[in-house]
Amino acid sequence: MAATDVPVTAVSMDTIVALCKRRGFIYPSSDVYGGLASAWDYGPLGAALKNRLRDAWWREMTQLHDNIVGIDAAILMHPRVWEASGHVENFTDPLIDCRSCKARFRADHVDDPNGKCPQCGKPELTPARQFNLMFRTHLGPVQDAGSVVYLRPETAQGSYVNFKNVLQSSRLKVPFGIAQVGKAFRNEITTKSFIFRTCEFEQMEMQYFVHPSDDTKWFEHWKERRFQYYLDLGIDPENLRFHQHGPDELAHYARDAYDIRYRFPFGWQELEGIHNRTDFDLKRHMEFAGKDLTYLDESTRERYVPFIIETAVGLTRSVLMALVDGYEEEQVGGERRVVLRFHPRVAPITVGVFPLVKKDGLAERAREIEAELRESFATFYDQGGAIGRRYRRQDEIGTPYCVTIDYDTMADDTVTLRFRDSMEQERVGRRELVARLHEATRGYRRPGAG
Repeated sequence: MAATDVPVTAVSMDTIVALCKRRGFIYPSSDVYGGLASAWDYGPLGAALKNRLRDAWWREMTQLHDNIVGIDAAILMHPRVWEASGHVENFTDPLIDCRSCKARFRADHVDDPNGKCPQCGKPELTPARQFNLMFRTHLGPVQDAGSVVYLRPETAQGSYVNFKNVLQSSRLKVPFGIAQVGKAFRNEITTKSFIFRTCEFEQMEMQYFVHPSDDTKWFEHWKERRFQYYLDLGIDPENLRFHQHGPDELAHYARDAYDIRYRFPFGWQELEGIHNRTDFDLKRHMEFAGKDLTYLDESTRERYVPFIIETAVGLTRSVLMALVDGYEEEQVGGERRVVLRFHPRVAPITVGVFPLVKKDGLAERAREIEAELRESFATFYDQGGAIGRRYRRQDEIGTPYCVTIDYDTMADDTVTLRFRDSMEQERVGRRELVARLHEATRGYRRPGAG
């Protein structure tokens, strides 16, 4: 950024929502019918961003480790799974209804349960009652008590019930991890803040199985490792912090738990949880399934139930974090520039390719170069409008690099490579372009990062 160019204001949620719809990141679900509360569709750029964030997490949690493997468990599971996990009995929120306007509220969102309805103002509130957050459905054509199943409220249980399957088929030894990305569903009473809290969402979870005496060591290891992951993605460290769960916050299965919180426009909120779940989960499934889920250390002949260190992050919340953290407005040369400073590894489009003009063979040469780059990067071709406007369009959707083909290209086979963050340009030979882009991505540092 030039010395005369300055950032403008912090981003609001209204700005993010408007940008997402305008540029094809996220739309209201069933938009032509007026939308559906708590449901969102990911457009071309949103789907790409979500997939790139998922792939970055998957690489970090599986590819870079020789003792962490991935699975993809079914959404529908045996109903006894949720009895063993405690979800049938404990996964509830206290609700209050208004007899007059029929609105429903969580009890902790009503200032005075004996007072007036927050929506209509009438003193017609019911006593609080418990409401289970799992979606119930039926498996098979007959709907009776024996056909009840649930849409899973978390992906973690799929890893626990597959503990022995993975252990035996992969020949792993403790410590080892099982990673999973998948959809989960919670019948939330209060959905809010765009895609932050919705009934349908995606989780990225890793369950790390350890010796009971090593739980503290591995808990601290994964706390540090997971926080560094966000810094490596270029997230502003000023927007990240830990929050330790107090005694009144700890889940019934946890010995210790920390949240990695992000400073969203609506406040500090949980992005990822790191939990020491002890041996609760495996012991519960041993009890309810009647199966042996212990681990035998062949070198010491010790048999034990492993402790579990869990890292659990919302993929949809990661998308919102990336949008909020990357968004900046600047005054550049007296004009407003909107830019999304995505890390090149997760940007929906990596390289924009433009011919300076459509004529004199420049468009054809640009198409050739774009096809070459497409083998290694997500590309976008654009030949419409002034080159400055094309740059601005790519800045607004977070494209880190732009390549312009001009008359010099036709003479010496070099192109102009333009960098989103600094707006600087350099000439690069066509044959060196792929290597130069890989080099820039490996060495990427967000402006202002320490």
